[in-house]
Amino acid sequence: MLVSKNSGIDLTKSETRTLLGFSFLYSFLVLVILSVVSYLYYQFQKDLMLQEKRQVLQNYSNDLIFRLKDLHVNIDKNNIYPRDERFNSAIFDSDKKKIFSTLESNDVSLDDIIYLNHKQIHFIKEPESYYLGSKYIIVEVPDDGIWFEVIRYKIGISFLLAFTFMMILGYFILRQVLKPMRDALHLLDRFIKDTTHELNTPVTAIITNIEMIDKSSLDARLLKKINRIEIGAKTISNIYEDLTFVTLNNQIISKNEDINLSNLLKQRVDYFNSLATIKKVTFHLNIKDDVFIVCDIKKITKLIDNILSNAIKYNKIAGFIKVKLNHNILSIEDSGKGISKENLKNLFERYSRFDKSVGGFGIGLNIVSLIAKEYNLKVDIKSQINIGTTVEVTW
Repeated sequence: MLVSKNSGIDLTKSETRTLLGFSFLYSFLVLVILSVVSYLYYQFQKDLMLQEKRQVLQNYSNDLIFRLKDLHVNIDKNNIYPRDERFNSAIFDSDKKKIFSTLESNDVSLDDIIYLNHKQIHFIKEPESYYLGSKYIIVEVPDDGIWFEVIRYKIGISFLLAFTFMMILGYFILRQVLKPMRDALHLLDRFIKDTTHELNTPVTAIITNIEMIDKSSLDARLLKKINRIEIGAKTISNIYEDLTFVTLNNQIISKNEDINLSNLLKQRVDYFNSLATIKKVTFHLNIKDDVFIVCDIKKITKLIDNILSNAIKYNKIAGFIKVKLNHNILSIEDSGKGISKENLKNLFERYSRFDKSVGGFGIGLNIVSLIAKEYNLKVDIKSQINIGTTVEVTW
């Protein structure tokens, strides 16, 4: 049994696509901008912290230079490298080779003056003389990390608030961007609704009166004219039904019932037989009797009509259409122009047309897709260029 899934979505597919595309691009740009600003703010705070430490480290380095000078002068009396509980240190020669070190971090950059390295702060200074052969002295103190925790907290809160604000702002910008498109679509929908409403009465009257004519009493010439009128009226009627479905789809309440699909399919083939005759297309039927399906009769009729209509429209002159129905599969095969592999993936998109030589709005298969999704039907289309197309509907 098939169950209808009525949707309350207000956005059209084109609006949703625009919304997602804009949201992704806008969010990406906001994240990039906020990340850059956060990084620059972090660097600024780090530099500010190092400048605050610089004076203390300058004093430590002066003290170390004084001790190195004393050791250099009195090397024979005392050959122990000076150490201090307040800091670690190291000395390098003019070739930037280590002479001695008590550093925690051995990753040293002698081209900088002060920097943060693996939770250690390094301060570089060049003494006025090469005491003990040292060209560079390095003073190291540990970074307590408190400033980093504070900055990380500030950046996190600021980033979250700024991102939220930018998303709200982006939402209102997007609404303004979409407003002209939505207004245009609503105007178009209103125009289509009014037009289709005006078409319904005359088209129905034409078809009804043609069906009441006793064609057996007509001569061949008049019969041919009547058939052409019937074909034109049915074509307009089919377009009317498609446009009505597209514009009113979300407002149509499904009236599901147990439908004899076998009988319905035969009726629809008979309905389209006059359209097929004009192209000398013949139907080959293999319809199993008493196949039932639970759904809305108008919607399943519309699904069948659009597949049959396409099979006739894109068929070749004197071609064929094979219609098969089993207990859970409907197959409609034609001998038409076929569809390329590149176009198959976009076949169900609304207004997609791949053959401009025939009429239509490109909404038929989109309607098939909408109805199939509502009733959990699987639509599989196989096609080969210049050989034909097969549409299989399974449930």
